[in-house]
Amino acid sequence: MSLAAAFFQDVNFINASYIVAFSLFITGLAKLTSPTTAVQGNKIAAAGMLLAVVATLLNRDLDGSEFALIAVGLIIGTIVGVPAARNVKMTAMPQMVALFNGVGGGAVALIAWAEFRDLGGNLSDNLDIGVPLIFAAIVGSISFWGSNIAFGKLQGLISGSPVKVPAGLFVNIALLATAIGAGVAILLGSDSEGLFLAILIAAAILGNLAVLPIGGADMPVVISTLNAFTGLSAAAAGIALDNYALIVAGMIVGASGTILTDQMAKAMNRSIGSVLLGGFGGEAPAAGGGGAGGETGGTVRSTSAADVAILLAYARQVVVVPGYGMAVAQAQHAVREMAKALEKKGIEVKYAIHPVAGRMPGHMNVLLAEADVPYDQLKEMDDINPEFGRTDVSLVIGANDVTNPDARLKPDSPIYGMPILNVDESRQVIVLKRSMASGFAGIENPLFHGEKTQMLFGDAKASVSEITSELAQL
Repeated sequence: MSLAAAFFQDVNFINASYIVAFSLFITGLAKLTSPTTAVQGNKIAAAGMLLAVVATLLNRDLDGSEFALIAVGLIIGTIVGVPAARNVKMTAMPQMVALFNGVGGGAVALIAWAEFRDLGGNLSDNLDIGVPLIFAAIVGSISFWGSNIAFGKLQGLISGSPVKVPAGLFVNIALLATAIGAGVAILLGSDSEGLFLAILIAAAILGNLAVLPIGGADMPVVISTLNAFTGLSAAAAGIALDNYALIVAGMIVGASGTILTDQMAKAMNRSIGSVLLGGFGGEAPAAGGGGAGGETGGTVRSTSAADVAILLAYARQVVVVPGYGMAVAQAQHAVREMAKALEKKGIEVKYAIHPVAGRMPGHMNVLLAEADVPYDQLKEMDDINPEFGRTDVSLVIGANDVTNPDARLKPDSPIYGMPILNVDESRQVIVLKRSMASGFAGIENPLFHGEKTQMLFGDAKASVSEITSELAQL
C-alpha cells in the first residue's frame, strides 16, 4: 500500500474528515435560518454530505463487492433523486419532504437489519451495538411507514380525513410492546432473525396506524415529528456503527425536528400528544359557492376585480395574506406583479406569513421567494399582527383557518387559542377563494361574513391578474 493511500485510509484521517463534514452540516443549517443565505446553506451542507460519503468510501475494511454496492446505490439515488427534486412543483414540496424523510428512516431500518445479520444475530455480547440497533430498527421503520401515509394524505392518494382505528390506542400500545419485547429477547441472547423481522413488521404496522387517524390540518406537525424520528434513528445507527458523521448528522436532524415540532404545535395551539393521538383536521367538506350565508347566519358580499382594484388604489398600506389556495393556483408570480403595480402608486405592501400556512413550515416563504418578493416584506405573525389595525386593505389569498377569528373569540371552537393572523382588525378585507368551502379544520370562518369583508370568487391567479390589469387602467 502506498504512503498516500495509507494516509487517506487512516482511521484518524477519516474521523477528521467526518468532523469537517458535520461542521459543514452545522454551518449550512445555521444559514438556512435566513432566506438570503438559505441557498448557500444548502450548498455548504451538500458539500459536507459529499465529504462524509467520500470519507466512508476510504474505509480500508470495504471489499470490492461492498464498494460496488455503495457505488450502485449512489448512482440509483442520484438518477432518482435529482430529477424528482428538480421537477417537483412547489405545491407538492410537502409530500416530497415526507417521502424523502421516509426513505431515510427506511434506510436506517435496513442498515440495522444488515448489521444484525453481519453479527450473526449475537447482540447479547455487544449491547453497546445491540441496544442502538434495536432502537434504530423500531424508530426507523415507524418513520418510514408513517411518512408514506403522510405522503399519501398530502398527495390525495389517501383521504386527508382522520381514519379512526377501533381501539387504536390499545392496538398501537400492543404493537410497540411487541416490537420492544422482541428486541429485549434478542438482547437477552436470542439470535432468531424471525424476532428481528417481528420488530420491523410490528413497527411498520404501528407507523401506519399512528398516522392514519391524524387529519390534514395536523400534517405540518406530523412531518416534523417523523423527521425527528428519522434523525434519532440515524444517530442510533451511527452509534452502533461507530460513525461520527452519522451520529452528529442524525442528532442535528433529530434536535431540529423536535424543536420544529414543538413550534408547529404551539402555532396551532395543540399539544404534540393530542396530534399524535388523532387530532382534528380532515379534508374540507364540500360547500356551496359564494353568495349564501353559512352557519354564522351572516351575509356574504361578493365583489369584482374592478372594485377591488379601486379599493387597493386608494389604500396606504396593503397586507397580502397567502395560504395554501395561493400555492394550488400557483398565483405567487401574479401576486408579485400586483404588488409592483401598487408600489408604483406609492402604496406600501407587506406579506403576513402564518407559521402553518400551507402544508409545511416555510411553504409560503419559499413560494414568495420564488417570485422574487423582497425578504424584508415577508412578516412573521408576531410582527404583522400589530400592523392590521392600521392596514387599509388585507388581501387574503386562499387562507382560511389561519385567519379565523373564532380562534380568538369563540371558546367552544375546535381551534380556540390557536394563534392567528388578526386580519379582521383591518379596515377592509378582501378574500380570494374558489368557494365557501371550509379549511382543513372543517369549520366555517366567520371572517367571510364580516361587515368589512368582501369575497372575490374564482381562481386566485386569474383573479389577481385581473386586479393588476384594472390597476393599470386607474
